Amino acid sequence: MYGLEFAGEEDAFAAREASVAAAGVERVAPGLAVADAVDADRVRGLAYTRSALELLGRTDADPDSARVLVEAARIDREGSVAVRARVPRDAAAVSTSAAERECGSALVDHGFEVDLDDPDHVLRVLFAGDACLVGWVVAESVRGFGARRPTDRPFFQPGSMAPMDARAYANIAGAGPGARLLDPMCGTGGGLIEAGLVGSDVVGNDAQAKMVRGARENLAAYLDEMDVRWDLLRGDATDLALRDGAVDGVVFDAPYGRQSKIARHGLADLVSEALAEAARVAPRGVVIADRSWREAALDAGWRVTDTFQRRVHGSLVRHVHVLERE
Repeated sequence: MYGLEFAGEEDAFAAREASVAAAGVERVAPGLAVADAVDADRVRGLAYTRSALELLGRTDADPDSARVLVEAARIDREGSVAVRARVPRDAAAVSTSAAERECGSALVDHGFEVDLDDPDHVLRVLFAGDACLVGWVVAESVRGFGARRPTDRPFFQPGSMAPMDARAYANIAGAGPGARLLDPMCGTGGGLIEAGLVGSDVVGNDAQAKMVRGARENLAAYLDEMDVRWDLLRGDATDLALRDGAVDGVVFDAPYGRQSKIARHGLADLVSEALAEAARVAPRGVVIADRSWREAALDAGWRVTDTFQRRVHGSLVRHVHVLERE
């Protein structure tokens, strides 16, 4: 059994992203989940999961219970250890220093040497609500999203999506080593960057030459040193220059009502036709918008397997549609 520590405030969404790297994900407390199995390499590329643990067990949310669990555990590891306790979202009134002291003492009783600076193994103790998960860290996500803020890229346009969100949407759409991901309305290329950084080959398309040129600058800056391929096209998202089934997944941020001045298309027609074209070239996808496009997705031949409403700020809620082809 494994434990997962989520980031952000939306556990249902975090669990959905985590399911690309873990089997049998089940939420157990605010910011915490358990899983039957995890892929450590995929965990490192997640946005809304901080770490995965090989669990020693689950107990009550207090340091004494955590110590009793560690004392009773059979531990087959060798080398030095450190204990790191955390309370995600301040969801439990627990002293993390007391938990580290108690669990560290139990590990010393097991015969381990404690090394706080460079341990061979880290025991993570997580408290939330009435639950405590105790386990060895097997993978931590590689963060660094702040270093890729849209305003810091070579090419920037207002309205660009935050890298952490772009990573999560790409992951849910199927990004990862060996996959080929398409963004048919790629804008500045933020989603393609995040998909490429987790090992996907990526294809971007945009109707505006300015965006294609700018996205090319951004992808070159972030992906040229990666062992991935990337291509950019200028074209219509409703008539892609790609063969049937050309990609493994598609992800796009649909134009919002105030941003939909695109030649010869009304917004409804544009999104509906783009959804149909996406279904032609990919078996799965994620579409983000300022409203629900569920009916349009169904009409285009998709199954809508999940939907999420994610508040960005007071006047904007993103509607996230997770799609699989019928």
